[in-house]
Formats: sequence, structure tokens, C-alpha cells
Amino acid sequence: MKFFARVPNINFMAQRKLGLTVSAVLTIAAILLVVIRGLNFGIDFTGGVLVEVKYPAPVQLEKVRADLASAEYERAVVQYFGDSSSVLIRLPPAGKESSAQVSTHILEALHASEAGITLRRIEFVGPQVGEELFSAGGLALLFAFMGIAAYIMFRFEWKFSVGAIAALIHDALMVLGMLAIFQVEFDITTLAAILALIGYSNNETIVIFDRIRENLISERRLDILDVVNLSVNQTLLRSVITHLTTLLVLSALFFLGGATVHGFSVALIVGVIVATYSSIYVSTNLAVALGISREDLLPAKDKEIDELP
Repeated sequence: MKFFARVPNINFMAQRKLGLTVSAVLTIAAILLVVIRGLNFGIDFTGGVLVEVKYPAPVQLEKVRADLASAEYERAVVQYFGDSSSVLIRLPPAGKESSAQVSTHILEALHASEAGITLRRIEFVGPQVGEELFSAGGLALLFAFMGIAAYIMFRFEWKFSVGAIAALIHDALMVLGMLAIFQVEFDITTLAAILALIGYSNNETIVIFDRIRENLISERRLDILDVVNLSVNQTLLRSVITHLTTLLVLSALFFLGGATVHGFSVALIVGVIVATYSSIYVSTNLAVALGISREDLLPAKDKEIDELP
């Protein structure tokens, strides 16, 4: 118990300039990755046909692609779903073909080289629905940023709000950059993970900001950097325990949850790790760079007392 009562004494702000530089470089790199390499949008956003089939034994994806190409499905995207005998096939929008016709054509193409294949499910998403989901997801992110900015500005001060929003954008871009590197499918569950990450990251930032506000008022003999270091150190153990327990749950989801929630768990695992860093070296660091002071937070009467000779 004594270990949990100890407050470490780490000078985080000694590396504040390096932290801002690293964050800026990583943010630019993430933007370039998203723009150049692009995201692997799922059927939720692109529209098309999703078919899941089950083979009687493990199968090579190259064989499945060849069978589909012979039936003029050259643009099919094929991947394993859970194990090497379950295959997920994504096709462009089917045009005038019905779900029954698409499933029949695909099974005929696959049965031509192997028997015993069963159809597990088939889903259709029209291009218009995909565009609407993409627009709705973008608006959800925008409103989340605006709401959080307004909340922090109301509860603290605009300098804190700028730092918090910068951290949220940084975290979201880091996750998107990772998804672009490894081409993890970006579907509606991945978008939900990013929205959840925004709330999680914001909570981490508010915990530190709240302690900074308390210490700015109570520890008036310390300068700003010392107050920030003290506040981060006081919340450090709480943050480490919270992050580790969260990562433990997310790891279980990643390894045991199946392919359906793979993108969701990957996005949150990366996001939680990044949020640990950004709550110190992006949000707090930027607030310090903007010149937070006691005068920004003190009530009017306290300001008048401090100004007395």
C-alpha cells in the first residue's frame, strides 16, 4: 500500500520541446499515410456485397481468388474470417443482381474446384447508404470535437481547450495512420472505436487539467512548470493502473473476440497507448506553451488579493 501512496518525482516538462516536436512529426506522418496509402474502407462505407463461405478444410486464398476470377469476379477482395477454412469475400456493388443470384454465382464458381462449401451469410450495402454512413461518421467526429472544446473552455479556460482538442486530433490521427500502415479494415466498428477513444483521451486530459487547476491555486509558491510536473506525477500512478487494466480487457477482446471486432480492438489498443503520451506531451504541454497562469483560474477576489503590494 505504501507503494501506491508514493508520488514519483519525474521532470516531464524538461522534455516538453522534444515532446511537441515528436508529436508534430508523427501527426504529419500520419496525415501523409492516410492521404497517400489510404484507408482500407469496409463495405459499410464503400457499398458492395459481403459473402462469407465455409470450406470443409483449410484453403489457400490464392485458390479462392483464382476460382472467383474464372467467374469474372476479378475485383473480389478475399480474406480469412476467424480461421483458414472460413473466407470472407467482398465484391463491388452488384448492380441489378439480386442476393440470390450473387450467392448462386459465387457458390458455382467455388464448387467448380471443391465440393462441400457452404454459404454462411450474404450482405448488401448500396453505394448511397455507404456515402450516408461516411458522412454521418464524419459529422459525429466533428460534433464530438466541438462539444469537448466547449466543455473544457467552460470548465477551465480557452488555453486548456486548445491543448485538449490538439491531443484528441493527435490521437485520432495516430490511430488512422496505424490503420493505413497495416491496412486494417475501417468499418463502422472502427469508427465507433475512434469515438470511444476521443472520450477516453479527453478523460485522461481532464484528470491532469483538474489537478493542475487545484495546484495552481494551492501551491502558489511554485512556478508553472513545477506545478505541471507535480500534477502529472500525482496522477501518474492512477493513469498507469487505468491504462493497464484497459489494455488487459482490449487484449482479451483482440485475441478472443474474433475477426468481427478485430479493427475495433486494434484501434482502441493503439489509441489507449497514444492517449497516455498525449495527455502529458500534447494537451498539457501545449497549454503550458500558450501561457497558462494562476490569473486564468483564480476567482476575481483572489486576483485582487494577489495584486496587493
